[in-house]
Amino acid sequence: MAIQKGDKKVIRGWVMYDWANSVYNLVISSAIFPIFYDTVTTDAYKASIGLQTSDKLPKGTEVTVDFFGWDISNTALMSFVLSASFLVVSFLSPFLSGIADYLGNKKRFLQFFCYLGALSCISLYFFGDLVKMGLIEVALLSLFMASIGFWNSLVFYNAYLPEIAEPQYHDKISARGFSMGYFGSMILLVICLAIVMGLGGVYTKYCFILVGLWWMGFSQITYRVLPNTRSENSKTKGYIWNGFRELRHVFSEFRQTVRLKKYLSAFFFFNTGVQTVMLMAVFFAKKEIFPEGKSTGLIISILLIQILGAAGAFLMSRLSGKIGNIKTLIYVVLVWIGVCAMAFLITTEVQFYILASIVGLVMGGVQAIARSTYSKFLPQTEDHASYFSFYDVTEKIGIVCGTLFFGIMEIAMDNIRYSVLSVAFFFIVGLIMLFRVPKNERSDLETVYDN
Repeated sequence: MAIQKGDKKVIRGWVMYDWANSVYNLVISSAIFPIFYDTVTTDAYKASIGLQTSDKLPKGTEVTVDFFGWDISNTALMSFVLSASFLVVSFLSPFLSGIADYLGNKKRFLQFFCYLGALSCISLYFFGDLVKMGLIEVALLSLFMASIGFWNSLVFYNAYLPEIAEPQYHDKISARGFSMGYFGSMILLVICLAIVMGLGGVYTKYCFILVGLWWMGFSQITYRVLPNTRSENSKTKGYIWNGFRELRHVFSEFRQTVRLKKYLSAFFFFNTGVQTVMLMAVFFAKKEIFPEGKSTGLIISILLIQILGAAGAFLMSRLSGKIGNIKTLIYVVLVWIGVCAMAFLITTEVQFYILASIVGLVMGGVQAIARSTYSKFLPQTEDHASYFSFYDVTEKIGIVCGTLFFGIMEIAMDNIRYSVLSVAFFFIVGLIMLFRVPKNERSDLETVYDN
């Protein structure tokens, strides 16, 4: 069934998936789980060297974990596990999106990966017990699968944007989705904080069950209004190979879209910086700013980022309407370069709160505008899932590079501050490449300042 563009009911339903899935990004990727992971692995390290969990480690002590016989920094291990999950997603999404476009069943793929991610979050309930048993390899499998479920579901979710609205509304709807996601995830984070602070840290694992239930539960609103698309192609014996041929056809078209290619190249670099900062910021703050056992201030800063992130998404949407998408992105990327430099220098909690406020304003905005800009630049096509799989693969390979780079820099320099500073490289290259995005599809000589 075809989707009628501009249908308010469908748009509201689509936006609700941001409300549903963003709890993974906040509670699992950014707030509760990173702190829980650091606490659990630190306690395991203390036990391995004969200390009690209540004992304080000397400042600057490198916490390591035994991973398949290798002693490795707990934060570096986290960055490598996330890198591996994004690598899997980058291989899966083009293959599956080709099949989805051929069969016309994006909604089914969206549901499958939603449930995979949500159930994996629920299984994190056992993470702490598995680490205590010396089975961190098994424990991290839940995080690995949750990451695959979340990020692969977004491929098919994002692919609906050009189908539910005309290009001139993409910025507004994309920003609305991110803002809803910020508000929804903030509500669950407050609930989780009430559980942890009111009942005690031992109840943290119940937060992971809440994330899975929230994600699956609210996504039903989306599934109720998004129609099942129909394709004239049937699920015959060779439908998988036909999916590959569909993808090859789209790739052939993609190679001829000069503006889209150049934008995606710029996106690869600046988004690598954004995602790496978002994924690793809590680990940086836990090590460098907030002492062991003092996580309340860190949680407050994360809440601050969420509140300002929702406002930032709308502000960037308004700004792009006045000066154009590419020019807006250029200004935002300049701010991100400053964020990396500030992170290297800050030493106090107050300084971190100021930095968190800046990050909040530009975090939601850059993601919303990046998604809607890509959607605007798409050619006339029915193969939205396949086109968005290129966007997704670019994003995930970038995250693989960013998180790997972050972990390697920490090991090489023995200082996580240099890892944060090095992320500025991705923003600088992305900024340069944004100036190379052509004004229209026929020319790659003019720079876009008005989209």
